[in-house]
Amino acid sequence: MSDPLFEADDAATPLTMEEREALIPAYIALRRELNEAEQGNILEAEQWAFARKREVLSETFLKSLHKRMFGRVWRWAGCFRQTERNLGIDAYRIPTELRQLFDDCAFWIDNNTYSPDEIAARFHHRLVAIHPFPNGNGRHARLAADLLLVALDRPRFSWGRVSLVDASETRQAYVAALRAADGRDIDPLLAFVRS
Repeated sequence: MSDPLFEADDAATPLTMEEREALIPAYIALRRELNEAEQGNILEAEQWAFARKREVLSETFLKSLHKRMFGRVWRWAGCFRQTERNLGIDAYRIPTELRQLFDDCAFWIDNNTYSPDEIAARFHHRLVAIHPFPNGNGRHARLAADLLLVALDRPRFSWGRVSLVDASETRQAYVAALRAADGRDIDPLLAFVRS
């Protein structure tokens, strides 16, 4: 029997029972209510995040951003996952892989290796691939990529111009673009982020 609160598409990260029990608002019983609570929290986090330029390439900042995005909904917000997932690297490798990502991005920026859009798209893809948190990784990585763009004096990405939380053709195109990037083809993701 499926749980109406935790039903998700095949690209979503399933939560462990312990992680599910860390839900803070007691009134939430349906997926729609969870999405609304998370979205309200995310909107507040966006206001905080864009109030000034941020040092995005930092473990401390990324944890703080996740906490701001999900902290009123989940007790584990801002904490790296401790369990294995259907996506992402082994949990014990998260800090090391993040440090490598930050170093790579700093190199790309300092040496004009890629355009700002491509740097942000590659940053986003790698952050999603690392999958540092129990959930919310895509939304977190999209906001972090947008913050990186703003720090590089570029406008935010459009991300297909619709919500990517619910299953839709646009979400399917986004997931397909991420999977192409997994295979080292960044072009579909570059096209998607400005569509």
